[in-house]
Amino acid sequence: MLPGVLVSLACLAVIFSLIDLKELLKAVQQADLRLLGLGILLGVAWLLVRGMVWRTLLRERASYKDVFFTLNEGYLLNNILPFRLGELGRAFLLGRKASLDFWQVLPTILVERMLDMAMALGLFLGALPFVAGVSWAQQAALSAAVIVGGGLLSVYVLALNRARLLGLLERAGQRWPLVGRLLGGRAEAFMAGLAIVTDGRLFLKALGWSLFNWLFGVIQYFVLLRAFYPQASSLWAVFCLGAGSLGLAAPSSPGGLGVFEAAIVGALAVFDNNHSKATAFAISTHLINYLLTGLLGSYALAREGETLAGLYKQLRALRQKPPAEA
Repeated sequence: MLPGVLVSLACLAVIFSLIDLKELLKAVQQADLRLLGLGILLGVAWLLVRGMVWRTLLRERASYKDVFFTLNEGYLLNNILPFRLGELGRAFLLGRKASLDFWQVLPTILVERMLDMAMALGLFLGALPFVAGVSWAQQAALSAAVIVGGGLLSVYVLALNRARLLGLLERAGQRWPLVGRLLGGRAEAFMAGLAIVTDGRLFLKALGWSLFNWLFGVIQYFVLLRAFYPQASSLWAVFCLGAGSLGLAAPSSPGGLGVFEAAIVGALAVFDNNHSKATAFAISTHLINYLLTGLLGSYALAREGETLAGLYKQLRALRQKPPAEA
């Protein structure tokens, strides 16, 4: 955890060196509460659509109810536990609810994260030429698009040739027993989970839901920005959402504390130099996300009789279990 915690502390130190606490409190007090309330409702809508994205990637082999509540359980775990255990937690919990193999569920989360990274980069780099106003911005956007597209294409090729790859892994396991013990049935289940990318109809459906999901994100950011910046435009929302999402991908303490705020403050500095107001917006947006996923995730864990301590122990022991148990 230490590197991530240090990154978060460094980001927080930089932010608090730039802001005036009185100005920060003033910005919070002057925020439009009606727009903040609307932003919360849009956050719920974002989570509801998010459930459709993941259920489609799962090839609809789990009920929407199970997928939605498990999604929020995973976000809750990510907000409070280290090492992004929420991603393992969702695979583990949904596997039990829907009678799916853990190693089948996990690659759907990997594909979901790749789509998210592609969307975040697309928003950030797509807005960058209009924000920066320099020629290299367009070249950077194109280069990033090629890299992300190459990553998705690699996953597609991997899934398309899964039988050949599994054959190679099986022969490697026969030659080196340690490899066989490590892989067990995990490789086959994992490759089966990646099969969604070779199903054109379902993958396009998942992509469509993902685009719809990020559209809700842009709308939510636009509404929340207007609560603090009446002059904010849709370009602000697109650029801030892309920057904040990329910030959350950086190493940090649980929940992306510090790095998210730093990314948002940096993005808003392009439009407005009031760092205190930008920090107020970033903290409010992050807090809304915490509250929504925290309440929904806690409710889901409680109704299933789970505790955070018990689940944390199960996740830590997960890698020691045979594939059939996982």
